[in-house]
Amino acid sequence: MKRVLGALLLSMAGAEISGATSNFYPIETITTSPATGISYRSGVVNLTDYKWMMVSPKPLALARLKYNGGGDWYSSRTALTNLAKFANQYLNTQLATSESVVEVGSTDLFRYPFIFMTGHGNVVFTEAEAANLRNYLMSGGFLHICDNFGMDPFVKREMKKVFPELSFQAVPFSHPIYQGTFKFPNGLPKVHEHEGKPPVGYGLFWEGKLICFYDYECDLGNGWEDPEVYKDPEAVRQQALRMGANLINYAFTLK
Repeated sequence: MKRVLGALLLSMAGAEISGATSNFYPIETITTSPATGISYRSGVVNLTDYKWMMVSPKPLALARLKYNGGGDWYSSRTALTNLAKFANQYLNTQLATSESVVEVGSTDLFRYPFIFMTGHGNVVFTEAEAANLRNYLMSGGFLHICDNFGMDPFVKREMKKVFPELSFQAVPFSHPIYQGTFKFPNGLPKVHEHEGKPPVGYGLFWEGKLICFYDYECDLGNGWEDPEVYKDPEAVRQQALRMGANLINYAFTLK
């Protein structure tokens, strides 16, 4: 099945949504989000709830997740701008080169097929925020979590609120995120040392699809920053950007 958000966002260019009947598009979830009040009825979602997505004249942007708890959700300030520019150059995307910021409980979450989350410390989701994020991910959205060092125990705890039935598992090197436009036969590149452990890419899988990718002991976001911020070797920075491009490619395509 096409990722729901991917299909909706393509419709902004006037494309007819494959498989749509009237104002509805089939999905596999029947639930109501307490955060948004949007009901998924009999396996369909009413596209009139998302009509603002279909007429927006603005270029699609990568979005940063703003969360509560005290962690610095705003860190790696130049990361998404540089990643968008890299993707536009090498993936032929037309992303806005300024990031958007979206709160966990906001309906605006559904505007973006790719959400970036980072920080160094505590993360707290309310019940309503967790429900909203769950609906977003089950509907075709994609979350990339980047541990900027120190958020690991907190983000794992809070993602359990979102998907109590799921646990993070290592993403195999054969997965499309490592075998996309840029090849990573040995998995994630090592960007920053942190505790000196090997980098690991963890994932949450829903019905066989990777919906959340978590880079641990890697710090892709720092690797996307302006060169003068960390003065990383250019080869390391390029590897980080290439891996980020693979994540964008995966989030925007059918998997």
